[in-house]
Amino acid sequence: MIFIVVYRKTTMDKIKIIAIFFYMILSIHAISQIHTETVEYKDGSATLKGYIAYDESLKGTRPGILVVHEWWGLNDYAKMRCEMLAKLGYFAFAADIYGDGFQTTSMEEAGKHAGIYRNDRQLMRQRINLALAELKRQKLVDPDKIAAIGYCFGGTVSLELARSGADVKGIVSFHGGLDTPNPADAKNIKAKILVLTGGDDPNVKDEQVENFKNEMRDAGVDYEITIYGGAVHAFTNPNAGSDNSKGMAYNEKADKRSWEAMKSFFNEIFK
Repeated sequence: MIFIVVYRKTTMDKIKIIAIFFYMILSIHAISQIHTETVEYKDGSATLKGYIAYDESLKGTRPGILVVHEWWGLNDYAKMRCEMLAKLGYFAFAADIYGDGFQTTSMEEAGKHAGIYRNDRQLMRQRINLALAELKRQKLVDPDKIAAIGYCFGGTVSLELARSGADVKGIVSFHGGLDTPNPADAKNIKAKILVLTGGDDPNVKDEQVENFKNEMRDAGVDYEITIYGGAVHAFTNPNAGSDNSKGMAYNEKADKRSWEAMKSFFNEIFK
């Protein structure tokens, strides 16, 4: 039937049909093809297992985004964020701060592991800078266009990356802790900073936000803080539940708005 219809069309109609056919084929091939894999790197004798995601259908280098996991470790949530970034055209690399791809669903275990790094900021900076170096080694990454984002514990880690003086364009903290034992280190910051925090987050109280403002202001850092009213800790993670009274809960509006804020921020710093 299809061939009969084409046969009866004029020559010009045939050309149009063929053009549409090839356009459809090209469109199918242009659909995002997200490649993911685990990449091992080292911190001395410790094996770290990062996760990368990028769109294979794109050509050439692209900005690289370092993603830092919550205190649960490098789990499916952090990997999902990598894949979302890949669909936006970025090369995403999820760092493995704990090592060996460790992850847990136990609050006790998560607190124990996060505490090691919160109490040893030099070790925290060492682990995140190793991940940054691994990201920059990837052949599809433009080493002059790098940013880092982090969630909860990962937000704290990302900010410590900036305080370490890392050569990155931007840092985005999603409901991350803003405190640091060495506020004077803010003088080392080269990146622009975007902090996205919940207005009712019991882990990031108003005093901590004010201290962070003073730290950034004193160091002359280009920073921005967006506060989402009604949002508590972990507001971007659907696995956090919906009960604000527990101090951790998903907030759909804050999740979507913060993601859009990140995208706008990236458009600015990468131009």
